Amino acid sequence: MKTSYKKLYQLACKNRGGVDQLEAILPRPKTTEQLASQGDDRYLSMMTRCVFRAGFVWRVIDNKWPGFEQAFANFNPLAIAHYSDEKLEELAKDVRIVRNFTKIVAVRHNAVYVLDHQHSHGSFAQFIADWPEDNIVDLWLELKKHGSRLGGNSGPMMLRSMGKDTFLLTKDVCDALVNQGLMKKFSPTAQRDLRLVEQVFADLREQSGRSLCELSRILACTV
Repeated sequence: MKTSYKKLYQLACKNRGGVDQLEAILPRPKTTEQLASQGDDRYLSMMTRCVFRAGFVWRVIDNKWPGFEQAFANFNPLAIAHYSDEKLEELAKDVRIVRNFTKIVAVRHNAVYVLDHQHSHGSFAQFIADWPEDNIVDLWLELKKHGSRLGGNSGPMMLRSMGKDTFLLTKDVCDALVNQGLMKKFSPTAQRDLRLVEQVFADLREQSGRSLCELSRILACTV
C-alpha cells in the first residue's frame, strides 16, 4: 500500500526530531530568474565538481576546489573549449587538482556542450532555467547523452547544486520509495523506471504543493 505524503512527512519529522529540524534541512529551488542569472562558468564549475566527486571522496575534491578553479581558468567555457590536447596533458600533471585524465578531458567536452547552448539559447543558464520541471527526467537524459560523464547522479546533482528543482535518486531515496510502497523494486538507470519514479514525485507534489527537491529530502529522511 502506498504511503501518503502526510504520513511520509510525519515519519520524516519523527526521524529528524521535529518539524523545525526537518524544515531547516530542506533544500529550496531557485526561481527561473535566479537560475538564468548565474554565469555559465558556474554551471561548468559545478558540472566538473560533480564529475570529479563521482566515485571519489567528496571532501578531497571540495578541499582542492580553489586549485581546480585556478587550473581551469575559473571555468571560462570559451577558454576551456579551446584547450589543446597538450594542455590537457599538462593538467594531468597539475598537483592543484585530482589528476584523472579521463575526467580532465570531460571538462573540455562539457565546455563545448555549454557553448553549444550559449549559441542556441543565449546562455547555458537560460537553457537550464527554461526546462520544465514536470519533465525533469528528460533533462537528466539530455545531460547524460550530450554532456560527458553526467549520467548517474552527476547530472542531477549538478542541477540540484545550482538550484534547479529536481529529485535525486540516492540510496536513501530509492530505499524509501520501495519501503513506503511507492515503487516496487526498480532500477534507477532504466528509463522506464525513471518515468514511473517521475510520476510518483508528480503525485506527491500534487498532494503536498512541495518542490521536487523538498520531497526528495523528505523521502530520504524517512529511512
